[in-house]
Amino acid sequence: MFRDAAGFERVPLEGANVQLWIDFLPRERANSLLQELITVTPWRAEEVVVWGKRHPQPRLIAWYGDTGKNYTYSGIAMNPLSWTPLLQLVRSEVEEACGDRFNSVLLNYYRHERDSMGMHSDNEPELGPRPTIASLSVGEERLFSFKAKDPKVESRSIALPSGSLLLMKGDTQMNWKHGIAKAGRRMGPRVNLTFRQIRAKP
Repeated sequence: MFRDAAGFERVPLEGANVQLWIDFLPRERANSLLQELITVTPWRAEEVVVWGKRHPQPRLIAWYGDTGKNYTYSGIAMNPLSWTPLLQLVRSEVEEACGDRFNSVLLNYYRHERDSMGMHSDNEPELGPRPTIASLSVGEERLFSFKAKDPKVESRSIALPSGSLLLMKGDTQMNWKHGIAKAGRRMGPRVNLTFRQIRAKP
């Protein structure tokens, strides 16, 4: 992978713009952020609708953002909580690294190895056709899988260690799905912060 001057490495995916900054946060800072977020965040346990049936979502979530930046995915409608000083600080650091602006963040709390995220694209109308999404991971390292919508293109998985920052831009959501599978061995907690820009629905 090619590393740019800012610290990002380009992940080679056809028809996508994906970059990874493997050590964006120092280990001690990442560990501290993990513990604070687990403790202070008002986590929500939700259900998702799959093939007409409701199932418990295999992770906990929280949605923060600017006033009015509501978000709906998989039948879950979320109104934003107000930014905390901690999340404002992290947002400013992520924005500086990415050269972009974000008005909301989705927090996902993977409590153990059985928590997961199904394959999907972040293609909701309020994100726009070519969204930029910055994904900061703290806690247990998990494998992040990419699956091309074109069946002729090979799938790919990358490790997201604690403190890493993943950036997805351009046509990534148009051409690829992504997700995190359940793990086959015991794993500790992980929190993922996905910063995004909510726009007016077309």
